[in-house]
Amino acid sequence: MSASTLEKPSAPAPARQKVMLVEGNEAAALGVALARPDMVAVYPITPQSSLVEHVAKLIADGKMDADIVDAEGEHSVLSVLQGGALAGARTYTATCGPGLAFMFEPYFRTSGMRLPIVMSIVTRDGITPQSVWGGHQDAMTVREVGWVQVYCETVQEVLDTTIMAFKIAEHHDVMLPVNVCLDGNYLSYGTSRVELPNQKDVDAFMGAKDVNWHVALDPLRPMAVDPLTGGSGGKGPSTFVRYRKGQCKGMQNSLRVIEEIHEEWAQRFGRRFAPLVEEYRLDGADYAIMTLGSMTGAAKDAIDEARDAGRKVGLIKIKTFSPFPVEALLKSLNKIQALGVVDRSVGFRWNCGPMYQETMGVLYRLGRHIPSMSFIGGLAGADITVGHFHRVIEATEKLLSNPAPIEPVWLNEKD
Repeated sequence: MSASTLEKPSAPAPARQKVMLVEGNEAAALGVALARPDMVAVYPITPQSSLVEHVAKLIADGKMDADIVDAEGEHSVLSVLQGGALAGARTYTATCGPGLAFMFEPYFRTSGMRLPIVMSIVTRDGITPQSVWGGHQDAMTVREVGWVQVYCETVQEVLDTTIMAFKIAEHHDVMLPVNVCLDGNYLSYGTSRVELPNQKDVDAFMGAKDVNWHVALDPLRPMAVDPLTGGSGGKGPSTFVRYRKGQCKGMQNSLRVIEEIHEEWAQRFGRRFAPLVEEYRLDGADYAIMTLGSMTGAAKDAIDEARDAGRKVGLIKIKTFSPFPVEALLKSLNKIQALGVVDRSVGFRWNCGPMYQETMGVLYRLGRHIPSMSFIGGLAGADITVGHFHRVIEATEKLLSNPAPIEPVWLNEKD
């Protein structure tokens, strides 16, 4: 597990945390409330709908002091929040699937304007063939648009990461929007025990609100926002490059900031999550499988059973997907001789999973050949079971002595 190397004094012991039984969508809403946003804008879409219903109820019941905008669609949702963020408000929304596609124009502009909006993506598969069930296709489709993306494994991680996301987004070295991705159906509707942090402890963790120090709109100090920039003459090209270079720098800075904030969370609340990459039983392993999101629980069970049977296999879980944690992942990959990557979405251009495609670039940086293969499963809400992961483990083990197949393995093809 990667961890911050900063040495900080121990935080005061947190107050006793309330134990609750909640679904993932409610956990996300509770995390939002604890972060004290000033404005939320929402539009329901399956399997995100209950999340914004929980948020709306918290506001209606006086448990969240925030303005809520019931916009006519997702494009307006994010456009409204851009105005709020530009005026210095802490802002939040949630969406998925076709809703994310509908807001693509303002979604792209949000990162370009360096607005620290937090948005949950309750991930789901594509809309054709018709599907309203979970998958990672929606979030993966927008992975190059400049938002920080983190994926959660458990309901507790959803709650805690949602709070941390605001602090990550608003950090002066980042100033970028953040997606907290939770698997549709499996986490959104999955009910689990969680510990709810005390509001005073969260307030101390968050610190003073400083949302939009770089370009806050003020009627007494009018300015142009997002003017036409670029072209082939004058200062346009260099100005555009400066913007893009700044975005890339903010993304790379976020890797360090995510580590620091996760470490601060662990010291203050006693719960530690891998900020970038988690290693599970990787020491002494000859090969490993790679996972993302809620599938990891079943994968860890399969790893335990395989280890008990004498197989030298470990697991690598990606927590932060955008920016891709190259240096942290290099340290993990350097320990193994073969790799199987399990995706819950499709990279159509390369005939493999998107996470597998990204990992190929990291393997090139490693400087030595590691045979690897792509597995695709869990599409459109299909389950990825311990049995499926045993198939992944067995196939990956064969890479130690056999050539890697070119075609991906479709785990649910015969279910």
